[in-house]
Amino acid sequence: MSRHADRSIIVTGAAGAIGFATCEILAREGARLMMVDINAPRLNERATQLRASGARVETCAADCGEETEVRRYAAETVKAFGRIDGFFNNAGVEGALAPTHEYDVAEFDRLMRVNLRGVFLGLRHVLPDMVRRGSGAVVNMASIGSERGLAGACAYNATKHGVVGLTRTAASEVAQKGVRVNCVMPGVIETPLLLEVIEQLFPGNAQHGLEKLGQVATLNRCGKPEEVGNVVSFLLSDEASYVNGAQWEIDGGALATIRNDI
Repeated sequence: MSRHADRSIIVTGAAGAIGFATCEILAREGARLMMVDINAPRLNERATQLRASGARVETCAADCGEETEVRRYAAETVKAFGRIDGFFNNAGVEGALAPTHEYDVAEFDRLMRVNLRGVFLGLRHVLPDMVRRGSGAVVNMASIGSERGLAGACAYNATKHGVVGLTRTAASEVAQKGVRVNCVMPGVIETPLLLEVIEQLFPGNAQHGLEKLGQVATLNRCGKPEEVGNVVSFLLSDEASYVNGAQWEIDGGALATIRNDI
């Protein structure tokens, strides 16, 4: 496919499950990639995998919650490819689980820094190139936690609600400048981060946890990282040219109904 032929796209959290699955899809569709992640060894390993398949890939090890490093990955993309056509603002963490009245303040601040400040900083330093050229598309990483309260996840929920707010605001500001901003809201997706949560909820019985959490979706299963990546690729493409300020649910129908059969 040539959906993204000759386009330069930044993916943060690129060494993670959803980030890398999306990179694989974008590379197959012709994109030139700037892969960004805080885990440099894992990032380089992932980039080597894509280069072996013929993809044009650059990497930037960066902390997405640190402004100087976000400014650097944006600048390095422009230096490498001449412009930024797409941006998957994906980096994030799940965090610890605890009731709000017992939640550790330092952990709350950590999630705010990565999941919300990091998304803001990405917008702050990537959008200027797009606005200057009058073209571009951004997809922010939200969650079904952006629409519902998830017990024990006050920090995560707060950050993901915030991502939707940032998405809507940025979309309203740059649409007439030729730039679109949307977000995706994955449900229960099989990733290492999910398994960390499952270990907290179902100690020693991860498979039962996956099956139980999968019942949140009307499809009765957990999603796969590539099922998120395919939607992200679409939203970054010209096929989604009339989609702006939207929140795309990728949740197997979890938000569409109240299950009464489980």
